[in-house]
Amino acid sequence: MAIEIEDKFDVPLDYEVPEPANLPSGTEIVGPKTHQLVALYFDTPDLRLAARGITLRRRRGGTDPGWHLKLPKAKGVRQEIARPLTRSAKIVPPELVDLVLAYTRGTPLAPIAELDTRRTVTTLVNAAGVRLVEIADDRVKGTVFNDAKHVERWREVEAELIQGEEKLLKKIGKQLIKAGAGPADSASKLARLLNAAGPVPEPQRAETQKGSAGEVVVDYISSQVSALLSQDPRVRGAEEDAVHQMRVAARRLRSVLKSFKTIVEGTENVQDELKWLGEVLGEARDLEVIRERFAHRLDSLDQGLIVGPIRARLSSDLLDEEHEAYDRIREALGGERYFALLDALDDLVGTPVLTKVAKKPADALDAVAAKSWRRVVRAYEAAQAIEEPVEHELAMHEVRKAAKRARYTAETLGKKKLVRRAEAVQEVLGTYRDGIVAQERLMAEAETARLAGEDTFTYGVLTGVERAAAQRAHEEFPEVWAETTAAVAELL
Repeated sequence: MAIEIEDKFDVPLDYEVPEPANLPSGTEIVGPKTHQLVALYFDTPDLRLAARGITLRRRRGGTDPGWHLKLPKAKGVRQEIARPLTRSAKIVPPELVDLVLAYTRGTPLAPIAELDTRRTVTTLVNAAGVRLVEIADDRVKGTVFNDAKHVERWREVEAELIQGEEKLLKKIGKQLIKAGAGPADSASKLARLLNAAGPVPEPQRAETQKGSAGEVVVDYISSQVSALLSQDPRVRGAEEDAVHQMRVAARRLRSVLKSFKTIVEGTENVQDELKWLGEVLGEARDLEVIRERFAHRLDSLDQGLIVGPIRARLSSDLLDEEHEAYDRIREALGGERYFALLDALDDLVGTPVLTKVAKKPADALDAVAAKSWRRVVRAYEAAQAIEEPVEHELAMHEVRKAAKRARYTAETLGKKKLVRRAEAVQEVLGTYRDGIVAQERLMAEAETARLAGEDTFTYGVLTGVERAAAQRAHEEFPEVWAETTAAVAELL
């Protein structure tokens, strides 16, 4: 996915685009050059993509004809996926259909509008011929394929960062504004056209009282639903860290729904489905983490300690399993169960069942943070009372889970110091747990290698490294726990 950084400006029909001035030394102005662009836009009949600020088009003409999918990322920044033109003008490539499934949820895509643009482009190029910024002067005719076949005409200017510095883009923007341009009212041409033909539906959002407990909780839920949705296309493309970020969003949602059940009612089924989604994502994520962990461990060893095809077994074999796990993820993300969960999350943001407590001032939620931390303390005390090693280890895993829930609760309330304290407990216990899991995996891989007639010496070396790492975390924890409990007592 490419990242698109641009500024858009509305201008009158008689606007004169100023020649860029005060440019960095060696910068040349190339152009202007004119192109005719014809873009056909696709969406569901109820404009689900437009409602989320997503555009999907097939464009002819200019320097980058093809299929373009633009996904919102942040203010002024969008992810763009480009694919070559296909022979059919009205059938969206399956790959792009798949990338927007979290929004369409299986509803077919069809042409909804066309933009015919006469674009005049001026490019700023450095001494090495590298394009820095492009300034596009667009005269647009837009047609909406509704019953009235609504038509609009307008003019706008875009300044897009190619390979230059953002300060150059800002300088160009100031010069355009000084000449009479104004910041665009719409994020895209399509949004402008559709809104002129009729209001584009926006995702429903619950009305909560300002400064209320309900506002705090619903705001956090909304942010995590958006985070989950934004990672969906990246997960389908197996992009780096995407599975991890999506699973974290699912975990945060599940945790906040548990912690704030006195604010939002009737979420038990959603919690169960978020747990299912986390498990679906977890398999690939855990394989990814342990594969990278073993690669790092092997790189850190004296090469004389590495014997047999251990790198291949702990790399390619695990990678094959990871690919299979990704296949299962894609299957799940294309199914009705996942779509039903997304519908339920939309309802949770738009029409949550709020209790009377939701109307209370936000500081009423401080008691929830305290209760969440007491849960960690109880879990730790219960673990300390268990002498049997395996049962004790499982109980300490429950302490970690309670600390993670306390952390997410504190995040919801903006209690940064409590977040850091809960995270410290979570991380030390996580380091210990990761060491134990790594040892178990190494033992299983060593057995497979032994049956294949391979030397298993290095598996034993790695097991020793992991055992030492786990032991260090185990020994470190009492001090971390003492410091944390003392600090939390002051915070709460």
